[in-house]
Amino acid sequence: MGAVAELTRVGPDSRHTALRDGLWVVAGLLFLLAWDISGLDLPLARLYGSVEGFAWRDHWLTGGVLHGGARGLAWVVFGVLLLGLWWPLPFVRDLSKRERIWWLATMLLCVALIPLLKRSSWTSCPWSMAEFGGAVAQYVPHWVLGQRDGGPGGCFPSGHASTAFAFLAGWFALRERRPRAARLWLIVTVAAGLALGWVQMMRGAHYLSHSLWTAWVCWAVTALSFHCARDWRTAGVRNSSTSE
Repeated sequence: MGAVAELTRVGPDSRHTALRDGLWVVAGLLFLLAWDISGLDLPLARLYGSVEGFAWRDHWLTGGVLHGGARGLAWVVFGVLLLGLWWPLPFVRDLSKRERIWWLATMLLCVALIPLLKRSSWTSCPWSMAEFGGAVAQYVPHWVLGQRDGGPGGCFPSGHASTAFAFLAGWFALRERRPRAARLWLIVTVAAGLALGWVQMMRGAHYLSHSLWTAWVCWAVTALSFHCARDWRTAGVRNSSTSE
């Protein structure tokens, strides 16, 4: 009800933007449901895994640079954006301090939410499956309720993919006043997220759908946060000349 009430207080352009963002959320959900029904997760996992396991699981490139290294790089970028609350980079100087705070807070919300979802998941990682050298798990689609795969669970959605997809907040924050920077930010964020998702699939840490669902959750949460916090953010725009 709060989101509906918010839409009644904003102008026509804002309602159009909210509708468009909502349609993207619905379209993404339909795509993911179609992906799950297609059963593509297992054939893709079999490209890299066998009864002997996943050769890329502990490789220095995938298990080191593109896992721990990517996470470290993401925190460095976050740190730069955090410093930007006081010393903003050129492409974010058009944003008020409230908008920059919203950007960082929404990123942290996404990063915190994904692990919470994982903890409640019954889905196990591919490397736990007997087909890929694991001990007990068998493949059960994560959307099948009430049926366990026999493994430890806690593997859905992908936490590592949120390292990139949490940065989707930058697209929402920049698109109204810096559309070119926003598009570049979106392209880099999506490309990085898909790359990290593919790496995790190569390692046997996740099915590809786990990363796609992470992207959808981050997008949906960010879109909802963007529109529900509009009054607070735009108040920062009106007062930016006196508050900063």
